[in-house]
Amino acid sequence: MKIVIAGGTGFLGRPLCSSLAADGHAVVVLSRATQPASRDPLVRHATWTPENEAGAWTSELDGAGAVVNLAGESIAARRWTPAQKQRIVESRLRATRSLVSALGRAASPPPVLISGSAVGVYGPLDDEIVTEDARAGSDFLAGVCVQWEAEAMRGASNRTRVVCLRTGLVLERDGGALPQMLLPFRFGAGGPIGSGRQYWPWIHRDDWVALVRWAIDSPPVSGALNVTAPTPVTNRDFVHALGRAMHRPALLPAPAFALKWLLGEMAEGLLLSGQRAVPDKALRAGYVFRYAVVDDALRAIFSRQRASAGQP
Repeated sequence: MKIVIAGGTGFLGRPLCSSLAADGHAVVVLSRATQPASRDPLVRHATWTPENEAGAWTSELDGAGAVVNLAGESIAARRWTPAQKQRIVESRLRATRSLVSALGRAASPPPVLISGSAVGVYGPLDDEIVTEDARAGSDFLAGVCVQWEAEAMRGASNRTRVVCLRTGLVLERDGGALPQMLLPFRFGAGGPIGSGRQYWPWIHRDDWVALVRWAIDSPPVSGALNVTAPTPVTNRDFVHALGRAMHRPALLPAPAFALKWLLGEMAEGLLLSGQRAVPDKALRAGYVFRYAVVDDALRAIFSRQRASAGQP
């Protein structure tokens, strides 16, 4: 099966491409910049211009078995100035709009569009358990996700179902948020962020890849899908689990006022608040997580690192 992935060169896209190619799927990565030829003969790149809804790249969608849309400006790349917030929104809407437009013109559109979103759609919450049926929040991140999902859902038809991936904190050593958390722990200065009571819905990247593939292969699945492990934890529990995995203490808190001074609005949106989101749809459909407990996920990540470094 041919699978087209927009945003396939990033932290999530790369392992998804590798996993699909390893099972014999032909993968086409849509990318703004010209990419070097892939070492994998089943993975190739096509230049994509999401600002334009036409171009040679649109032919790649015709007859594809699935399209996966992961494109968009990084949420945590820089401080949320008004200009940066506009880039975050527009990059997602423009990319999704161009893909949906191309799907609408395809003679043989793919049977499924998998499009990115985030658990931030629910807004800041306390300890309420949140399933896919919960209403959207009203802060900046919630607004981004609501618009992003609405743009993707325009692609739904009797020939194409749409799944919106409401992704949590994805864990792996080579990207995402985890590497940025490690430095304080290496110096024995790791600890809870703010009150530590906010919930962090997390998922190991291996499960993220597997869950996306499951969504591609599961025709009954459509609409919102929480892509998180079944056991979200508070920030305090998360950092203690991280300390155990690294064999480092997790005692020194990062005060909320300092984070707000350093990061502005982004501190509240990404660090000081959270959601107790659970993957209700996946669990009810029988999906089995490889890493359901945060200690197991972090232990696997750091034991693999120690093994590759020749450490016991």
